[in-house]
Amino acid sequence: MTHKTGTFENFYSVIPAGGIGSRLWPLSRADAPKFLHDLTGSGQTLLRDTWDRLVPLSGPDRIMVVTGRAHRAAVEVQLPELVDTNVVLESEPKESSAAIGLAAAILLNREPDVIIGSFAADHVIRDSRGFRRAVSESIAAARAGYIAAIGITPTEPAVGFGYIRCAGRMAIDGAPNAVSASSFVEKPDLATAESYVASGDYLWNGGMFIARADVLLKQLGESDPALLEGLTELARAWDTPRRGAVVDKVWPGLTKIAIDYTVAEPAATAGRLVVIPGDFDWDDVGDFASIAKLHSGGRKSDLAILGENARVLADASTGVVISQSGRLISLIGVTDIVVVDTPDALLVTTTANAQRVKSVVDALKLSGRNDVL
Repeated sequence: MTHKTGTFENFYSVIPAGGIGSRLWPLSRADAPKFLHDLTGSGQTLLRDTWDRLVPLSGPDRIMVVTGRAHRAAVEVQLPELVDTNVVLESEPKESSAAIGLAAAILLNREPDVIIGSFAADHVIRDSRGFRRAVSESIAAARAGYIAAIGITPTEPAVGFGYIRCAGRMAIDGAPNAVSASSFVEKPDLATAESYVASGDYLWNGGMFIARADVLLKQLGESDPALLEGLTELARAWDTPRRGAVVDKVWPGLTKIAIDYTVAEPAATAGRLVVIPGDFDWDDVGDFASIAKLHSGGRKSDLAILGENARVLADASTGVVISQSGRLISLIGVTDIVVVDTPDALLVTTTANAQRVKSVVDALKLSGRNDVL
C-alpha cells in the first residue's frame, strides 16, 4: 500500500552510515569515510545520493541514519532535512547487527507495526524505478511475515561480493518475483564465481534487508539472545533522559557481528527469508577498480579522473586517477593504473590489485601509523 505522496505505508528507511572503506585508502579515512565522498561524479556524496533515492519511498521524516558520533556534524551538513530524533549515534563501531538492530528496536517502540528497510550509505544505484519496484515487492514479502533481501542479478563473476543461492518461486501477494533463498555464500574465488554466474541460480548479496521490525528482532534474538537483550534495553531508554547513561553501560558489551550472520543466514536456513531479484544497476564501490568501471562505462580504453582541481597529463594510459593535492600528475603508457594522491599519502597500484589495498591499511595499523588513517 502506498500513500498519495507515493511513499509506502508503515515503512521506515534505515541508513547505516559506518565503516571506513579501507579498500579506498588513502581517499577514505576514519574522519572522512567513503559515504562522505562523491565517487560517481554526481556532485553529491554517496550518502546524499542514498538519501535522495529513499525519500520517495518513505518520506524525509521516516529515514533514520545510524552513524558514529564523530560523523554527526558531517552527516547533518549533508542531510539538513534529517529529523533530530532519527539520528542514532554509535559511541564505537559495532558492525551491522547492532546498528540495524538498534534502529529496529527504537522504531518498534515508537510504532509497533513498522516495516524497516536497511540500505547502505555508500552504494551506487542509478535506476530509481527498478530500485523502487524491488523495494515494493520486498515490503509485500515483509507484510507476509518474511525477511526479504534484495539480490542483484550478476553482470560478471565478481569475487568482491557475497552470493545468495536461490531456489523456487514463492507465492506472495504483491511480490511476483520473490524466490526462496537456500543459502548465503561468502566471497568466492574466480572459478567458483564463474560457476555461480553460469548456473543462473545465484544473485549478488546487495546487503539490503526489509522486514517487520518485530520479525527481524525475533530472528536476531534467536541467534544472539544477549545482543537482543542489550538492544532492547537501549531502545527502552532511547527517547528518555536515561539514554546517555544506558548507552555508556550497554553499548561497549554488544556483540560485534554482521547482520548477515545473525539474521539473514539463519532466516534462510529456517525458510523465513525470501529474495527479490533486483535487475537495476548496483555497485558497492568497494575498491578503486569499481570506481574506474563506474566512470569508464565498461570501456577499458578510458582514464577516469576525479578531484575538483585534478591536474593530469596522460598519454596512452588507462585506469583511474583521484587527486586531492593539486599537484600535476603525468602518466605515460600505463594500463589499468590506480593513482590516489592526497596531501599526506600517495597510493599507486593497478585495478587488478585494488582489493589488496586493505592490507596496506592493516600494515599501517600494526605499525602505529594512525596519523594517515
